[in-house]
Amino acid sequence: MDHKPRLGIQGPVVAWQDSWAGDASDLVMRTGTGSVCPSQDPKPEPEAFLNILKELDAEFYVHHVIPGLEGDTSVLEDVAHAGIDICLGNEYGNINGPWTEGTNRYDVPDEMIVQAGRIGRCIGLLYDEPEHLQINVGQYRKDGWFPHWGQTEGLSLETARNKVEHSVYSQVQHVQNVLKQAELSHLSMPLITEQVFPTLFHTLAKAGMDLCPKIMKESFQSLQLSTALGAAKQYGRAMWICADLWGPDTGEWFTRFHGFPGHSPQEFESALKLGYYMGPTHLFTENIDVLMKHTGSGFKRTEFGEVWKEFTGKFVPENPITWDHSQVDPDIVIIHSDDSNYGQNERLFGNPELVGSKGSQSIFQIWHLLSRGTIPAHGSCMHIPGYNFPRHELKREIPLERFPLTNGYVCKDGDRIHPLFYPVNNVLVYDEQVSAEQLGQPQLIVVGGSALSSDTLAAVIQRAKDGSVVVIADWLLPASLPKEWTSSGKSGLGQWIVTHDFLDDRVREAVEPFLGKDSCWMQRFGTTEVRMSPKDSRGFTLEFELYGTGGHKIGAN
Repeated sequence: MDHKPRLGIQGPVVAWQDSWAGDASDLVMRTGTGSVCPSQDPKPEPEAFLNILKELDAEFYVHHVIPGLEGDTSVLEDVAHAGIDICLGNEYGNINGPWTEGTNRYDVPDEMIVQAGRIGRCIGLLYDEPEHLQINVGQYRKDGWFPHWGQTEGLSLETARNKVEHSVYSQVQHVQNVLKQAELSHLSMPLITEQVFPTLFHTLAKAGMDLCPKIMKESFQSLQLSTALGAAKQYGRAMWICADLWGPDTGEWFTRFHGFPGHSPQEFESALKLGYYMGPTHLFTENIDVLMKHTGSGFKRTEFGEVWKEFTGKFVPENPITWDHSQVDPDIVIIHSDDSNYGQNERLFGNPELVGSKGSQSIFQIWHLLSRGTIPAHGSCMHIPGYNFPRHELKREIPLERFPLTNGYVCKDGDRIHPLFYPVNNVLVYDEQVSAEQLGQPQLIVVGGSALSSDTLAAVIQRAKDGSVVVIADWLLPASLPKEWTSSGKSGLGQWIVTHDFLDDRVREAVEPFLGKDSCWMQRFGTTEVRMSPKDSRGFTLEFELYGTGGHKIGAN
């Protein structure tokens, strides 16, 4: 049976005013850049905007609620009347307030949740980068220390993690109770975590949120997706994917704002195909004002809009898939506790006193190892030392009034930093609570992080006996463990390797047979292998090949 992800588009942020809010949308900051960018194009009327969504094959619209206009139901009514679903997001409220007491988080008000439920067609509540705002507490709110899911100051790492989980669970339950009290309990209105950093996926999934990793942005794609896929599989969650056009690069392409878009049209095309082949439930792009210009004579597509239309109108219909994300089946499993560390090594779970231990930093070594050294050994995204974003030069050199730039901007050194390709060989990430049944039968298991449950340790030991190669951090082994499991050696049919350093020669030698080719990134879903290789010298674009059981090729593009 074919599986088709639902396709959507997020609304404008700098190009034109919101079609329903009008002038009010210029009174709030609609980007997280710290800059107010005056609208560049005339405002389209709601009917024209909805018509262009349909022309672009959007099945749903991601609409960030403008604080103060929550009581206006016209957007809900108009979108439903147009036959399009809507997802309500909280980004503008996160940036501007009002914030839920004691946090830097904006929650869509209960009244609007009920209105959306009664009108119909609301498919979820999108929480914008909640992992970012739990860790980087002062990103938007400046009047105190207010983490996204509540205070964790003075707590241990485990207690802070548990508090975040409980807070998220409480909000998930609150939304369900609001719908129940309004006699709308038959509706599904999930909370969705849309994330730029590959942390907290497991914590938030365990608490009840569906997952939405951003691709492109400043991510290492294989790391980001393997982590989100693992959390979704372990906790049985739906997985959305956001192809986020904000990013670090500049180039000779239509540009609305520094970093917007921060990826080429060619990279965007490959990213859309990448997201599609991961089998998500929903796939959307952020934002529409890169895809379109609005002029006095109507909407006109940019080069990015042409890419999107080709993808939705031609690629998707001509390349049906028969799997979804829940069928992901790894050969290599990473197990590590969710420590909320992406390389900043501080403010773990929003606690200003918690710093990244060797345990929490070990995940970076593991990814460096499994990616054949292409992912750095000191962080899991580009917001770490060593990356200088070209968009910063664009911001310095070009004043706001000169945007949009029809032909873009090429930095002085002309170099870009964000490829899509990082080779890993069918990897999936679970947290320290993964059960024996969920673990399956991987060939290689690598266990790091700062904590490991006794049940998961027992499951890993059994896998080693059954034939897996297991590499495990020595600090995760309790003193009470039998001596045979506190040192390296053969273990039944498998191999047990205890290490204090995931990059030592002994570990490298043991994992080498499982790493695959340095020219291939592979992820398997059921009986289908999605093999990705660089289409250009640095991997900004991708080639895709599909292989079935027995290694026979079943498709390519």
